[in-house]
Amino acid sequence: MKTLIKNCFILLDSGEQPVAQGDIAIDGDRLIRVGADGQLPDGWQPDQVIDGGDRFCLPGLVNCHAHSAMTLLRSFADDLPLMEWLSTKIWPAEDRLTGDDVYWGTMLAIIEMVKSGTTTFSDMYFFMDEVARAVEQTGVRAVLARGLIGTGPSAEQGLEESRGLIDRWQGGAGGRISVWLGPHAPYTCPPAYLERVLQMAAEFGAGIHTHLAETSDETGQIGEQYGKSPVAYLDDLGVFRFPVLAAHCVHLTDQDISTLAARGVAVAHCPESNMKLASGIAPVVAMRRAGITVGLGTDGASSNNNLDLFEEMRTAALLHKVANQDPLVLPALEVLTMATGDGARALGLGHQVGVLKPGYKADLILVDLGQAHLCPRHNLVANMVYAARGSDVETVIIDGQLIMKDRRMLTVDEETVRQEVSSRARRLTGMQ
Repeated sequence: MKTLIKNCFILLDSGEQPVAQGDIAIDGDRLIRVGADGQLPDGWQPDQVIDGGDRFCLPGLVNCHAHSAMTLLRSFADDLPLMEWLSTKIWPAEDRLTGDDVYWGTMLAIIEMVKSGTTTFSDMYFFMDEVARAVEQTGVRAVLARGLIGTGPSAEQGLEESRGLIDRWQGGAGGRISVWLGPHAPYTCPPAYLERVLQMAAEFGAGIHTHLAETSDETGQIGEQYGKSPVAYLDDLGVFRFPVLAAHCVHLTDQDISTLAARGVAVAHCPESNMKLASGIAPVVAMRRAGITVGLGTDGASSNNNLDLFEEMRTAALLHKVANQDPLVLPALEVLTMATGDGARALGLGHQVGVLKPGYKADLILVDLGQAHLCPRHNLVANMVYAARGSDVETVIIDGQLIMKDRRMLTVDEETVRQEVSSRARRLTGMQ
């Protein structure tokens, strides 16, 4: 399929002016021309033309940390501290999950993410073959990891399922699926278990997606058990020899930040989840100044309670300005980059997606600028971070394919998904 998007505003990858106006040409799954950059082959003619007038074309947003099927538990267990929330509400409900539940919960999450501009997400959960099936059917891009808890009865099963997931789905869905390993957190993965995870990572060349330093309880527990911080614990075990995406990283020392920077660890910042669970404020400004790649994540819909990265961008920008008492930190363009190019780099996909550039994958969104809250247009980038809403996303293209047009999903029946999720959620929570 050859697609031409005419006369849109474009977020550029570099240059003094971050926004230009022009056309975007897509051939197959690749961008071949972006504004004035890139050459069209002789005689090239599009199969479809999209009018981009009054639209802002952005790279598809990248959600670096999610538990997608937790849409099933949205608003079920609110206003509780993290460990009570997990142990008394979430884990008991998850014990009742089936593979079909996870499939439908993930389908709902994908609808929500696509309709708010996310084209790539990183997911850690259970029944990950069903998550992969949902990704394949809907046309999105994903990095998937089976959550691994080394202290529970499913420790061995998790390792076996991770191996199977890699065998079946690495590079699956036409290259849209990547599989990583998902040791849940330092406090659920003792050294002997982590060593087995690392052996598998070395065998398959897989990255590692984990929660790290999310709460003060975690840092206290690891300190008591091992006499070191969670970051030092993982570093001493050799975890950071591999590509690592560390979610949260709220409670870090200066030495922890130096270690993460030196080892090339990427961080998924989830401000709204951290705020709702009162976990704290991650030192994002200090991490970025140290050279750490920081992307944005929503976490699960049971602790956020939505998967809208436009909201996450606004929250991140405002939270760190007030936390640092400095209106200059995290300006709009930096935050938008966190949600796009930095997020792609955090997932090891920075050479494929996250920017609009000839040769890159055609993962992009068109934002409708004809909204009252986006007028006037003194600064389109600032409007995206401080004023735009996920519902302003009109068109989504992933891997060169139209996934949403005029706010209508083209790869899934939304009503069927909503009905399935509603009935399954009632069973899981006992709210028949």
